[in-house]
Amino acid sequence: MEPWKKNPIVYEINTWVWLWELSRKYGYPVTLGNIPGETWDEIAHLNIEAIWLMGVWERSPAGIAISNNHPGNLADFQRALPDFTFADNVGSPYCVRRYVVDEQLGGDQGLAVTRNQLAGYGIRLILDFVPNHLAHDHPWVEEFPEYFIRGTLEDLRDDPVTFRQKGETIFACGKDPFYPAWEDVLQVNAFHQGLREAVIETMIRVSGQCDGVRCDMAMLLISDVFEQTWGKRAGGRPAFEYWVELIPAVKRSNSDFIFIAEAYWDLEWELQQQGFDYCYDKRLYDRLEHDSAASIRLHLTADTGFQSKLIRFIENHDEPRHVVAFQPGKNRAAVVISSTLPGAKLYHEGQFEGRKVKLPVFLRRRPDEPVDTDLFGFVQRLLTTVHQSVFKEGVWQLCECTGWVDNDTSRELLAWTWHDGYDRYLVVVNYSAKAAQGHVWLPGDDLAGSGWQLSDTITGITFQCNGDDLHNQGLYVALGPWQNHLLRFYPA
Repeated sequence: MEPWKKNPIVYEINTWVWLWELSRKYGYPVTLGNIPGETWDEIAHLNIEAIWLMGVWERSPAGIAISNNHPGNLADFQRALPDFTFADNVGSPYCVRRYVVDEQLGGDQGLAVTRNQLAGYGIRLILDFVPNHLAHDHPWVEEFPEYFIRGTLEDLRDDPVTFRQKGETIFACGKDPFYPAWEDVLQVNAFHQGLREAVIETMIRVSGQCDGVRCDMAMLLISDVFEQTWGKRAGGRPAFEYWVELIPAVKRSNSDFIFIAEAYWDLEWELQQQGFDYCYDKRLYDRLEHDSAASIRLHLTADTGFQSKLIRFIENHDEPRHVVAFQPGKNRAAVVISSTLPGAKLYHEGQFEGRKVKLPVFLRRRPDEPVDTDLFGFVQRLLTTVHQSVFKEGVWQLCECTGWVDNDTSRELLAWTWHDGYDRYLVVVNYSAKAAQGHVWLPGDDLAGSGWQLSDTITGITFQCNGDDLHNQGLYVALGPWQNHLLRFYPA
């Protein structure tokens, strides 16, 4: 495999559900070891560079039993899958019993077959890493209880949701400090040196099975956050950050291996400094969902070096489906924005087809839904465009948009260019529910003195422009609600 390209396109697949549906389609049990070649052909046609197979690790029987007795979980299961039965709950992929591929999915050997098939298409493989917690029945719970945060009888009496007793030991359940504990998992002690060494050994082995990991709730392992969450129970604060020890140790074994952080609370910069190659851009997602074009533009004024290490998305397994979260039209504008910025891009299987049901990650199957063929065609054309080398190796620049005295709708326009030598693209999006007009000012002096044809790669519409006018007056743009242009420049 060649080294990772800049700004890679990552496609998340819910592995268990996907294999279930392939088995139903082909009429025999499909595992990671026998996926039909035509399935990979279809995925490769999307012009993606990496697949994140979400949920391949061995799931926990203890976790399944806990979730089957949790009223909130059962309500979520029945809401997403009206004909839910207990057999459909195969356990949370974030309640890991062991870092071996679940035998029901094809085991480690099946994963090796899949990775080899993907490599034939030049597609990388990303898997999960869940650093904050492990299943109740993970072997370390019995063998090395000191690797976990533990409590007292008083803790168990006062907070039975957060603390659980196993034998003579009282363990803390995994926790985000802003929410109740996750009762199906136990909290590891990120400050314990033995735990760190064991995790490094595990992740070096995992790095031989894939090309990168998406690290669940990565910011919980930052020393400041961990200390604020667990206090004296964690013991003395170590000299080095958890990620500063782990990431270089793994990369010494596999230098081209990448780490992606699920990150919140504006801790992306700190995680980048601790070694992450990419961090979730949840702030952009929130602004796209709730805020104005002005707020998004402000977000995009951040240093390009910082932005190039973000991973952009409008959907993943934790968020609502984009056709539900965003009103019609706005969802397409949002995907154009997130797809054409510097940094990695993350798409979620079912996103292109317009699926509406947000499926709990515990479930092995999902309801049938019709395919939105128009949306699928739109996204295919978009991905074909952003697969071009200029979006990998080119220079990205934010553009200024201006209006005139009696028309200030230009504030609703967002615009930027990608250029690499003579290859140039302009992206313009009206991120509002009303029509907008304005002048887009393009960077550089190389447009003047020539005629230009601007071709919209999504719609196929072309425009003729005078280079001197572009340089002196900007490009006049008029777009309806949520409309966009993705324009490639050709000498006229």
